[in-house]
Amino acid sequence: MTGSDQLLPVLHALRVRGVADAPEIARRTGLPEVGAEELLLDAEASGLVVRSPFAGPHHWSLTERGAAVGEALLAAQLDRAGARSVVEDVLTGFGPVNDLVTSACTRWQLTELGLTSQPATLDGVLRDLAEAADALAAIEARLVAHLPRFEGYQRRFTAALGRARADPSWITATDRDSAHRVWFELHEDLLATLGIER
Repeated sequence: MTGSDQLLPVLHALRVRGVADAPEIARRTGLPEVGAEELLLDAEASGLVVRSPFAGPHHWSLTERGAAVGEALLAAQLDRAGARSVVEDVLTGFGPVNDLVTSACTRWQLTELGLTSQPATLDGVLRDLAEAADALAAIEARLVAHLPRFEGYQRRFTAALGRARADPSWITATDRDSAHRVWFELHEDLLATLGIER
């Protein structure tokens, strides 16, 4: 494995998550925690990542240079896989499913905050999100056929929905792998892969 091959998963995990610590990076990339920490320290020395004390002394985020290097590595990976047209096609068709998830999550957030005259029902929100989960299975299969790193989004999204029936905070919570967080990461992953800013 080359240095770039090892560095890309770390930089990409930070791009998708925004801020993360070494254990989170290790879980996302499949690297040992010690290996993730070493790569983060190397990336820090190269000016690619910085510590993010506002999130905790052990958390990291990308620098502008790190984001640019990550995008260049993603572009090279995309071209090697010959998958640019596939990812572009997936992103083009992503809108309706993204709207379904965004609408369901927004309805639930407004309901939880008491800011709507027409509260959403948990069953209705979960029904819409389950429809999105079905669509995500096909989306992920297309992507994974060319870029294996996309594997896992559907499993994580479905797991969040399973927990949400007993604990609805799994729909939109930011402190866990909620349905909204997983979906946000998937969208960011697609955009980053194509070098598009949100």
